[in-house]
Amino acid sequence: MKEYALITGASKGIGRSVALQLAGWGYNLLLTARSETELQQIAELIKKDYGVDVYYLAIDLSENGAAAKLSDWGKGLSVPISILINNAGFGAWGNFENVGLEEQIKMLNLNINALVELTYFLLPILRKQNTAFILNVASTAAYQAVPTLAVYSASKAFVLSFSRALRYELIDSNVSVSCLCPGPTDTGFAHRAGMDALADLAAKFNMQADEVAQVGLKGMFSKKAEIVPGFLNKLSAAGARHLNKSLIERITAGLYKK
Repeated sequence: MKEYALITGASKGIGRSVALQLAGWGYNLLLTARSETELQQIAELIKKDYGVDVYYLAIDLSENGAAAKLSDWGKGLSVPISILINNAGFGAWGNFENVGLEEQIKMLNLNINALVELTYFLLPILRKQNTAFILNVASTAAYQAVPTLAVYSASKAFVLSFSRALRYELIDSNVSVSCLCPGPTDTGFAHRAGMDALADLAAKFNMQADEVAQVGLKGMFSKKAEIVPGFLNKLSAAGARHLNKSLIERITAGLYKK
């Protein structure tokens, strides 16, 4: 029986690119995102172009209990899931006190809670496969505090730390855990975060989602712990590790000043 990959946030951006590339390699897919229309479109495209099985479920993973519903749906299909791509996430731009609390709690629910819950629910299925992979999508924002993206950067720091710890716990198992930390990517993230004012700046540094997905999947299959696509992003991550934190915070605050 062919193996399956479950991808969250699969209707656009990096998640969509990951789905297309895995389909090209013969993987069957379980796709989820909020928009049923967009999921149906990508599912039909993949079936037509690659001839693999595609199931999809439209669900908002920021809602309480959504990860459990997604897990139950996946288990109900009784298919061998060997790859979990925790890609869904979003950011909200602005000083902490000026961004609505409900929006920030929703962000934490999606970026952290849903990722942890889905990993917990699906790990027993992944353990049943000969070889399995978990790819958690964080951000280069995971490497430093980012004023005006305070909660977002903190949530991605959690994803990176959680991924590394879980990777160590599973080091002698059949399940490999990797964390993808992309920098600015042409995915619509800036618009969702309310950062349209920085569109020109972002455009200068944006990578394309297809490139990020390709690097991420290559790193995942190579069982890398951390995957940072792009030379400038690698340089940024290295600088965040070694430079004075106050200096890094002043630099990022200047870049993302609202």
